[in-house]
Amino acid sequence: MAGSMMPRAATRSLLSSPSSVLVKNRLSNFPIALVPYHSRASLCWDSSRSKRLCTQIYRHNPWSLQRCGQAPFTISAVRGAANPEKPEKDDPPPPRTLTAIKETLKTSVSALRHENIYTIPNILTFSRLLATPAIGYLIVHNHHLYAFSLFLYAGFSDLLDGWIARRWKLQTVVGSVVDPMADKALMTTLVSCLAINGTLSLPLATLILGRDISLAVAAVYYRYASLPAPKTWGRYWDFSLPSAEVHPTTVSKFNTFLQLVLIGTTMCVSLLHDPSAINSVAGTHLQNVQEMLGGPDGVKTMVQGMSAVVAGTTIWSGLSYAWMKNAVKILGDNEALKRKQGARGRMIIGSCFGTCLALAAWLAWREREKKTEDVEREDARK
Repeated sequence: MAGSMMPRAATRSLLSSPSSVLVKNRLSNFPIALVPYHSRASLCWDSSRSKRLCTQIYRHNPWSLQRCGQAPFTISAVRGAANPEKPEKDDPPPPRTLTAIKETLKTSVSALRHENIYTIPNILTFSRLLATPAIGYLIVHNHHLYAFSLFLYAGFSDLLDGWIARRWKLQTVVGSVVDPMADKALMTTLVSCLAINGTLSLPLATLILGRDISLAVAAVYYRYASLPAPKTWGRYWDFSLPSAEVHPTTVSKFNTFLQLVLIGTTMCVSLLHDPSAINSVAGTHLQNVQEMLGGPDGVKTMVQGMSAVVAGTTIWSGLSYAWMKNAVKILGDNEALKRKQGARGRMIIGSCFGTCLALAAWLAWREREKKTEDVEREDARK
């Protein structure tokens, strides 16, 4: 068998098969002498060029080699010729199915880091967030005593959750996002409702709300841009998946404190118009404090001075988020992408806050012109 030659009948059959169309021009290089490999049914050729040729014939028509006359060619012979170093059992594995790809993707997604968000600071933060609409409802319907009581709880819980998180090291990424979100929601509700009642000036309310809206729009962009792939709707609202960390600036913290003091003072002044508050034990103390400050005119002057200070710190805080690069820390390893996302986020804050600043200035000018007209009318009547 080792020195046998390919019969002419096998050559004629090979030439007449449909698969020979691809290799007729190269058949002159096809070797005639065959060398046994592994067994009688597993034959191979010495030339690597012939091996590639045989493999092409088999792939085009697998049955053409089995019709080659008396030569005992089989599929194992062609496989051995194509790769004599590897036996049949070491054939390459089949391509991965769609189910295997889904399982791999699910495993990689579940391998992402998740945080424990069910902590006492986060619970206090969410309770403050839920109490916010109730406070707004009470202010609009002139239940100032109950609104002020819930406002005190919100301020106390804000101080308590931060102290617990630092004391027992319970800081989380979701806490760094939801805590300022709860503060902004509370301030937005209070400022809007007090402006509706006429207790707070409209230009100052526009300035405060414009800064918060600018930060909220930028937060939406930061969350989507820095979210690890795949970016889906469910993963967007899964705050246990960290994407960016918010680091409030020093002037922002100071401005938030002054806003709370201004809102608290304004709500205390509103208590003087609530019968239930005046008839309570606290009503006597409020009237005594008002007399110490010079009566209603003295209280009004104090509120106007505090409003001017809050307006200045609000402008400073909004502009600081537009130019400071460390206010928002984007997580990830791609430094070029992080710089690009940070620049776009600061541009969004600057554009939105600049528009709101111009609107507040126009409202202040309109308010001043209206007061001047009212004074002129009073003088004309006299």
